[in-house]
Amino acid sequence: MRTVTATAAALTAALAAGAASVAAGRFASDAALKASPGRPLPTEPRLTVHGTAAGRITLTRDLAALRPGRYGLAGDGTHAVVGGVLSGTRHRADTVVRRLEGVTHGTLTAGDHVWFTPNLYVGTPRTALGLDHTDVQVPGELGPLPAWFLPGARTIWLIAVHGLGATREHALNLMAALHRRHLPVLALAYRGDVGAPRSPDGLQHFGETEWRDVDAAVRYAVDHGARQVVLLGWSTGATMALRAAALSDLRDRVAGLILDSPVLSWEATLRSLAAARHTPAPLLPLAVRAAQGRAGLHADRDRHEAGLYRPAVPTLIFHGPGDEVAPWGPSRRLAETHPRLVSLHTVRSAPHAAMWNAAPEPYEEAVRRFLTPLV
Repeated sequence: MRTVTATAAALTAALAAGAASVAAGRFASDAALKASPGRPLPTEPRLTVHGTAAGRITLTRDLAALRPGRYGLAGDGTHAVVGGVLSGTRHRADTVVRRLEGVTHGTLTAGDHVWFTPNLYVGTPRTALGLDHTDVQVPGELGPLPAWFLPGARTIWLIAVHGLGATREHALNLMAALHRRHLPVLALAYRGDVGAPRSPDGLQHFGETEWRDVDAAVRYAVDHGARQVVLLGWSTGATMALRAAALSDLRDRVAGLILDSPVLSWEATLRSLAAARHTPAPLLPLAVRAAQGRAGLHADRDRHEAGLYRPAVPTLIFHGPGDEVAPWGPSRRLAETHPRLVSLHTVRSAPHAAMWNAAPEPYEEAVRRFLTPLV
């Protein structure tokens, strides 16, 4: 009887440990599968505001606070624009002083917790940039998808698709530059975004299902006068663009791809986001398996074998080694494997999906040179 009791206790403990591991893997996978649009990813540290003065802000000293370039600074109910680190200002050793270009809304007070965001602008093309636009509805397979349409004289449209933790406001960073090129721009909100249909399971699929919303946007553009389109995507939006260019019935209308920080390995991205949530390393494989089971994701090798990451059109990639969410190794290999079609513009010291923020002028010049032969 003692032997049977001990065996039962051991089995119960093993089952409990297994259930706990499954639950932990499921929780860890939420970091990516339930990333909320407009909320920071777990890789983005929270910084404390130590004070503000005319044209400057003092923040907690952190690698994030030392990044070069211009960024949005977001908090609960606040948004500001910050420029580069200011030298020659007196401050404590544990703080950093940056140029404060302006507060968009809310107030910044000592003790506030904030984080960097690629979104330099908030609002709409009209309210943020003074550009006239039209609010349109793109017919998607799950229902209408809200989008901003910025008109232009050319017959080639640019379709902009945001990625993890962002909204269509991300496209505002480039809209003025694209408008100067007379390009019509369609900035899309897709499934899971505010105002768009919810994904049936409420989860992020790293582009495996969301690409069909990009396909719907391509169809909308063609139906409304576009001769061809260029797909511009950040993060998982870049993944969606790649899939649409490979799988869409209208892929012959895709003239080019611009990919910023593309997620070319969802498994690596999920591990990075789960690790940023302080998931113990032994549980990271469980997080990947949990995500694969919950969202029906295919293994990375299946994507590459299917040719989804073999661009058939000119492709410009912005990526760099500072990306902690989507490793840039796959982007480098993609450019090396397809040198005639794929160009890699390396941006150093820039976080995920913020390659423009680190160096706006070189970024826009690279886009201009890429688009010139296409338009």
